[in-house]
Amino acid sequence: MAVKLFVSDLDGTMLPDGNVVSAENIAAVRRAAEAGVTVTIATGRMFEAALPVAEALGVDVPIISYNGGLIKSPSGCVYEEHTVDPALAHDLIAFCKERGWYIQSYSGGVLRYVEPCDESRFYENSQKLTGEAVGWDGLFAHTSGNCKLVLVTKELSVTLTRAEAVLAAFGERVDVMRSANHLIEIVPKGISKASALKSLAGKLGIAIEETMAIGDAYNDLPMLKAAGKSVAMGNAFPEVKEVTDYETLSCEENGLAAAIYHYVLGMGADAPVPMTRG
Repeated sequence: MAVKLFVSDLDGTMLPDGNVVSAENIAAVRRAAEAGVTVTIATGRMFEAALPVAEALGVDVPIISYNGGLIKSPSGCVYEEHTVDPALAHDLIAFCKERGWYIQSYSGGVLRYVEPCDESRFYENSQKLTGEAVGWDGLFAHTSGNCKLVLVTKELSVTLTRAEAVLAAFGERVDVMRSANHLIEIVPKGISKASALKSLAGKLGIAIEETMAIGDAYNDLPMLKAAGKSVAMGNAFPEVKEVTDYETLSCEENGLAAAIYHYVLGMGADAPVPMTRG
């Protein structure tokens, strides 16, 4: 069955770093769009951080951001939005404050944290954006409108311990996922890239069997399992490669472009970039 909706993760999939999309990936996305395929983004990033990438691709299609919390087009049309209950957000922030843990919020499309620190600088540098230091009172003042909350840590062992603690305390009301070794994502219960993929496909009148998703990290797993067909990046975590139908080249090798040419457009040896392994 032909692919009509192709959904790509950003960091580690379309982007090796920051917001710069390679010319090869841009060309492949536009080639697919010309062939009638809807190509879009599904990311844990805030919408404002994903927007420059969509603009570079030159497509005005719904973007899935906040790990499924918001589906919004570059032109500003909101298709769907899910936010953490304000009282629950307050409790999550208080939970972290009591333990001296770093947490950040995103209401109104603004990244907020208590004070500048290694964790905030790491996140800002990785996303190529600037947040606001607002103190604990500032975080408590912006508990409404958060599609997600994020804990940033300095090492994997800390990430695992804190994720388990948050899950134990709030797991009945939120979903907790590790999007990278240093990031813990907290989203409304039942919300994920998978739920957004299914919802968007339905809104576009596309059968789930006609969808394909590509990714590399743990927060991509639900989406990859839900899509009609799935592709793991060459640099993907082993757990990701285990559940996907195909594997492409690494992010640095423009594996996204290779996957589009090979699995979406069926160009085989005629593809203008190196083909996938295997």
